[in-house]
Amino acid sequence: MRVIVPPIKSQGIKTKLVPWIMDLTPKVEGKWIEPFLGTGVVAFNSGYKKAILNDTNPHIINFYKGIQSKEITAGLMKQYLEKEGELLCKAERDGYEHYLKVRTRFNSGEFSPYDFIFLSRAGFNGMMRFGSKGNWNIPFCKKPDRFAQAYVTKITNQVREVTQIIQPEPDWTFHNKSFADIIPLATENDIIYCDPPYYGRHVDYYNGWKEQDEELLFELLSETKAKFILSTWHHNDWRKNEMIDKFWGKFNVVTKDHFYHNGGSIENRRTVVEALVCNFDTGDFMQHNHGLKEKKNDEQLQLQFAV
Repeated sequence: MRVIVPPIKSQGIKTKLVPWIMDLTPKVEGKWIEPFLGTGVVAFNSGYKKAILNDTNPHIINFYKGIQSKEITAGLMKQYLEKEGELLCKAERDGYEHYLKVRTRFNSGEFSPYDFIFLSRAGFNGMMRFGSKGNWNIPFCKKPDRFAQAYVTKITNQVREVTQIIQPEPDWTFHNKSFADIIPLATENDIIYCDPPYYGRHVDYYNGWKEQDEELLFELLSETKAKFILSTWHHNDWRKNEMIDKFWGKFNVVTKDHFYHNGGSIENRRTVVEALVCNFDTGDFMQHNHGLKEKKNDEQLQLQFAV
């Protein structure tokens, strides 16, 4: 499938896993519900015309509500990025002074959704991180030519495509609430997709994530009449996700090797075994791909999977 990539970027985005997720997802008559929207990449590829979408990060929700209301358009985004990109190129200290200006403007309370996109694209390593007071605190990527014309066009096209997907209210509704307020809204005809922060691994979630949060999520999903899919991590080369045995093992679990890179060399290539937890029959869905070629067998953590 062709994956629609959203204009918001962050570490942990599910772009490469969307086909796998959607292959498992059953079609239901009701709504698509996401208590942890994040970048929105899974929702935008779900194909549903009715949705309840939530995130505790108000900047994500404000951005997509702005697109929904037509206050944010591809044309306006193009104008903004061209202007700010030119200022970035001309700024002192290889662009840092202008990045600092935009970050200060954003953190002063303006919280412009355009500035939000600028910061998320000009920040270091594609990270999205906020301090305890809700201020953006990612350093500059040190690329004064970050917003070259091709990159501006890419982001503009992403805004345009997402604009065509997002449905008007009340068909699609965006919320800035706790996941505990959203999951109980689901009915037996709905599908819930949860992509919470990965316990023990998250780096840039807006409010953090503790074991108590994972337990509450488990309780709510155990009680729902809707079908659900939960994304989490199963294990890596060094350790297991203890939440699998503690909570999620009572449900069906399917897994897949997923690579990520910290740099360009093969030595910096790492794998995390992703897991999808669901409360419905997975049929003949492949349990695990075991597709690691670069590593020796004795370097792999050997696990037995039970469904």
